[in-house]
Amino acid sequence: MQNSESKSATTVKLSELVEKIKQWGSELGFQKVGIADLDLSKHESALQEWLDNQYHGTMDYMERHGMLRARPADLHPGSVRAISVRMNYLPPNARFAEVLGDDKKAFVSRYALGRDYHKVMRKRLQKLGAKITDYCLTHLHDVMPNFRPFVDSAPILERPLAEKAGLGWTGKHTLLLDTDDGSWFFLGELLINLPLPIDQPQPEQCGKCTACITICPTQAIVAPYKLDARRCISYLTIEHAGPIPEAFRRPMGNRIYGCDDCQLVCPWNRYATPTPEEDFLPRHPLHAPELLELWAWDEATFLERTEGSPIRRIGFERWQRNLAVAFGNARPSADLIEALEQRLPDASPLVGEHIEWALAELRKKALEGTPKNLQLDRLIRIVEKGLPRDA
Repeated sequence: MQNSESKSATTVKLSELVEKIKQWGSELGFQKVGIADLDLSKHESALQEWLDNQYHGTMDYMERHGMLRARPADLHPGSVRAISVRMNYLPPNARFAEVLGDDKKAFVSRYALGRDYHKVMRKRLQKLGAKITDYCLTHLHDVMPNFRPFVDSAPILERPLAEKAGLGWTGKHTLLLDTDDGSWFFLGELLINLPLPIDQPQPEQCGKCTACITICPTQAIVAPYKLDARRCISYLTIEHAGPIPEAFRRPMGNRIYGCDDCQLVCPWNRYATPTPEEDFLPRHPLHAPELLELWAWDEATFLERTEGSPIRRIGFERWQRNLAVAFGNARPSADLIEALEQRLPDASPLVGEHIEWALAELRKKALEGTPKNLQLDRLIRIVEKGLPRDA
């Protein structure tokens, strides 16, 4: 009887702890916090199919870790729950249409305009774990938490865990969606050994909409809920280290780091709330930068201007490669051609290949005229009609 009463008291205290966790999470700047169990076995077959289809491209670590991604308890032994959190990053005055519509500017995915989210969120998750520990020492003397934070930093299926925790549902573009904030948020997890009460998932609310599939410049969303990373501009500009396949260079437009198109057309993102987090506010040189201005950077300037930013990890060579493609997609001008020609003699083989492509594109357009990008025009019209609040 005493044992049963003890278990009942512990259950009540764990329920109270969950309420505390959500309160602390809000105080630490997380817009939503949920609890999930760690059973992701139903995702294993889809993960294996994705790997078998080589949709991960050159991201060898995906294949190397295999099914570990769907088995969080193996990643941090003893864990039985994930405390899943999300933090909004959409900047006020995001200027999507302005930058995408100006081929002399460079577009950086809006998640990368501020400080590196990995560092921001991991630090907050550590603080959340410390608060849980202090609570347990005071109120649950027979329970000692053992936790580990994750922010896109280990082989773990973050979106399925967040979905189980009630933070949203998986959209057809494979991103997590929520009725309050669309998909403009980062995810993080705290794996923990406490059997906390779990939250319920949200219902799927994409319906028949396929806007994200239709708008993708490279048709990387090969089917609802299936993304071929090898075609994705975010993968090509960030993860991929080699030459960008020529078939995807023109569709890249002026996107030099990531791509937000599938989010921009999503109806749910009209309701997104701009972030209150100062760390995610745009750094001036990257908000609406001129291509020529960025091209003038040397490696030391690149490292200085991207300090503390997720952009730094792609390195200066990939940065120049991506810029060269954007040059090739701009309207031809003497300034652009001269800037490329000046850099060509000292360029690495990788960058040199893309400079030569860009020069050929600019010269061709100078002779034949610049073709109209109807898909980009459509995207800009959609964005201008349905911008998120205050964005």
